[in-house]
Amino acid sequence: MKMSGLERILTALRLKEPDMVPHFERVAKKVREAILPGASEEEFIEYLDLDGIRFVDRTHSWHYEALDEAKKIKRDQWGGLVRYTSEGDNPIPIEPAVKSEKELEKYVLPDPDEEWRYEHLKNLVKRFKGERAIVVSAVDVFALGRENFLGDVGYFRGMVKNSAFIERVNELLLGYQLHYIKNCIDLGADVIFINGDWAMTEKPMVSREATRRFLVPPFQKMVAYAHSRGVPVIKHTDGNIWSIVDLIIGTGADGLHPIDPMAGMDIGEAKTKFGDKICLCGNVSCAFSLVSGTVEEVRQETREVIRKAGKGGGLICMSSNSIHSGVKPENYVAMVKAIREFGRYPLSFA
Repeated sequence: MKMSGLERILTALRLKEPDMVPHFERVAKKVREAILPGASEEEFIEYLDLDGIRFVDRTHSWHYEALDEAKKIKRDQWGGLVRYTSEGDNPIPIEPAVKSEKELEKYVLPDPDEEWRYEHLKNLVKRFKGERAIVVSAVDVFALGRENFLGDVGYFRGMVKNSAFIERVNELLLGYQLHYIKNCIDLGADVIFINGDWAMTEKPMVSREATRRFLVPPFQKMVAYAHSRGVPVIKHTDGNIWSIVDLIIGTGADGLHPIDPMAGMDIGEAKTKFGDKICLCGNVSCAFSLVSGTVEEVRQETREVIRKAGKGGGLICMSSNSIHSGVKPENYVAMVKAIREFGRYPLSFA
């Protein structure tokens, strides 16, 4: 029986076989425009018949105040400074919002109940609810704390020298994020997608002990709340997470994205080691094949991902991060077509 996109994604997240391997992506406007000129994101989703659509908090529900148009510098809603790049919707933090404990005492969080934050989400729910998965992104407390709130130096130094301060920051940011997630679920979100890297190419950003103490508890509370509402959670983290993947799985997360091939994360090995515990979301290379490969190379790599990780379900075939502006439009189309070609259950080659 043919499933809807929503049914496919939810079935995969339950580690079962849907009618075919599901797929959704965050696709850069430049790529969308090349494939379907003049179309909105929603029209693009329908054109390629993707199984879900991402609502990205940084893009659609964060406030930014322009400070220097020439240098593309803005103040984000947390109070820190960011600089925009050619990617447009992915600014780079350049100055943190809070620089001391004294500043934290006087800090006032942005208001998660402001209605404008959810206008785009409401439109997606009205258009796609029940047909395609509405996947809402929120930022992991660790990423938010070290990128936007305290900065890398302030956050990492605090973990070593002032753990109580970091725990206060985490609690503050978690309160906002839980409220935000609640509002999104109230409005119709089907899946929560938590962004924020925990690792670099070679290894995790912090020790296993620090991961367990500072990173896991806030994320686990996000998962627990979403689950209390019947909503699954996907955790995104680039990097080599072999040494901490059990901690991520232990939070109860339903999906793991993107099983980073650049960091030596082979999706076949991941399937063998923990594919019965968490849905794998990945991992056609957006650093190599999707950028510089041929259409046939992308087709074969997509087939290989499905062969390695699709058996028994528990796979959402995606890129190894996102369909960024450097991806060849024809290669992304080839990837989508290959998922539909090779991803029908029962798989004939897995």
